[in-house]
Amino acid sequence: MSFEVKEKTEVRLVFLGAAGVGKTALIQRFLKDTFEPKHRRTVEELHRKEYEVAGVKVTINIMDTSGSYSFPAMRKLSIQNSDAFALVYAVDDPESLEAVKTLREEILEVKEDKFTPIVVIGNKIDRLDERQVSSKDVLSMLEQDWNHSFMESSAKDNVNVMEAFRELLQQANLPSRFSPALCRRRETYPKESSKRPKLNKTNSCLIT
Repeated sequence: MSFEVKEKTEVRLVFLGAAGVGKTALIQRFLKDTFEPKHRRTVEELHRKEYEVAGVKVTINIMDTSGSYSFPAMRKLSIQNSDAFALVYAVDDPESLEAVKTLREEILEVKEDKFTPIVVIGNKIDRLDERQVSSKDVLSMLEQDWNHSFMESSAKDNVNVMEAFRELLQQANLPSRFSPALCRRRETYPKESSKRPKLNKTNSCLIT
């Protein structure tokens, strides 16, 4: 007797982190391939995009949350209804890493599952001369205590943005054929994924 794991065709991702770490910038880079340098305060915004993979419609809901702690009820609801989480801090802001630690504890408390899909993202690596958070220190913490995925990114320079979303979607149990289709724009597929179905992003560009 064989058992099949049911693959999701709709997933909800939520981005959490302190104000000004670049949550909105990462989401806009992924959705529109644009970058707005001016910080705009976010309360809560839900982005919904449909993709087509091998004839199957896949819906991604991305919740962009406030960096303020003034909306605890909204944040708790976002956590309850989400499948995977991006915890974002800025490499030039040590306090934002402390906020990530607090948010992680809240996620685990609400979800009541220590294996909740979480990706920790250190953003703004383009600020080379202003870095105050060592990637080695974060890696050490994650490997010893957290067991979550980790990567550093730059929404400004479009570094590891697609990779971060790919990791989130894999952890959220989207169809296995979906994630390899999320390649970087303006780049080609690796040879091993050249036979994967193409992914059409509704109301945006074709990713080939």
